[in-house]
Amino acid sequence: MNSYLIKNGTVINPINNNAIQADVLVKNGRIALIDKNIISSEPVIDASNCIVTPGFVEIHAHFREPGYEGKETLDTGCEAALRGGYTTVCVMPNTNPALDKDYLVKYVKLRAKEINKINLEVIGAVSKGLAGVEMAELLKMKDSGAVAFSDDGKPIMNAALMLNALEYSTMIDCPIVVHEEDLTLSKNGVMNESDVSTELGLAGISHLAEEIMIARDIILAEATGAKLHIAHVSTKKSVDLVRDAKAKGVKVTCEVSPHHLTLTDKLLKTRLFDTNLKMSPPLRTDDDVKACLEGILDGTIDAIATDHAPHKYDEKDVEFNYAPNGITGLETAFPVLYTHLVKTNKLDLVTLINKLTSSPAKVFSLPNGTLNINSSADISIINLNSEFELTENSLATKGKNTPWLNEKLFGEVQYVLKDGEVKYKKGEKND
Repeated sequence: MNSYLIKNGTVINPINNNAIQADVLVKNGRIALIDKNIISSEPVIDASNCIVTPGFVEIHAHFREPGYEGKETLDTGCEAALRGGYTTVCVMPNTNPALDKDYLVKYVKLRAKEINKINLEVIGAVSKGLAGVEMAELLKMKDSGAVAFSDDGKPIMNAALMLNALEYSTMIDCPIVVHEEDLTLSKNGVMNESDVSTELGLAGISHLAEEIMIARDIILAEATGAKLHIAHVSTKKSVDLVRDAKAKGVKVTCEVSPHHLTLTDKLLKTRLFDTNLKMSPPLRTDDDVKACLEGILDGTIDAIATDHAPHKYDEKDVEFNYAPNGITGLETAFPVLYTHLVKTNKLDLVTLINKLTSSPAKVFSLPNGTLNINSSADISIINLNSEFELTENSLATKGKNTPWLNEKLFGEVQYVLKDGEVKYKKGEKND
């Protein structure tokens, strides 16, 4: 069934930049009408005390398939997305084999179609095997459905390769997505370089490792006219660089992760050597967190992206130096941001929804993230007053590596519709 009448909710359509009390009529999988007191014979979904938003759009996630199904599969990743309110997810190419060929892009797209839970998009590799040496066949991958290209997790240290990729991308109109880290500066660092790293005796990663690469790639993007998207900015200077580049007309966009908006490296002083606080880029300082939030508010930062990175328990249950980077994020993004930013009056709700829906969709030119009339009925219904405790058992993702385990959060997803079909309903087992 793909026709419903969603009644009594607070509708947030980020395109209109407002929140209104209204009903939403869904007919044949599309938004037919948004108005007050709609009368219809379609089955009713009661959204009382809930917000009704476009399905969230994730432009940076790791679903691990093919090759690392012990960490996550396309199926479990899609289920985690639904529970977090996401109906569109773009997956990164650092699988095994890496998604660097057209037939691998086709494989992931076909598997997603078989699973039939969310809209799943593929980000193809910039270089063959993510080795950073030879450019992959970007055009063939685009023709097979890739929406962007990245060597995510591995910075493109070779400036000539980066220049070639940017030049080529202008001919196929696809953004290049970059993980910005100068490996000659970050070396064997495992956390932010600060007084905290010194106190804990852990090797630090300088903020310069990120900022120098951002500066380089902005210059290259300006020279080529290419679309550059910077993944998970984490420092004040990074935000400033993007802000200045946008003012000059450079085609640069960027994202920030929920953990870089809510957590700092100081947390490692109270949660000593907690590997769920280890990620790349690392947690930064209070000033960096404030700057990232300012970037959200003034429009410098285009999207909130989770960098969902599930790992097996035994991989994280090791000494801090040896644990892999990354945490899960799809199921925690909205409740964490709502609880820690919106409820504390640091961020307004409409802006948060915008940065989770229409704005990230725009970065990759996706047709999602809106409640406009006749758009696909990809919808999330969320009870802001519903408080819940995040536990390992409550998570659909295989990876339980999250810093928010056992924390009480607000903002629980009640329903998720994709193309007008209910794909998730709280408390019910989904197919």
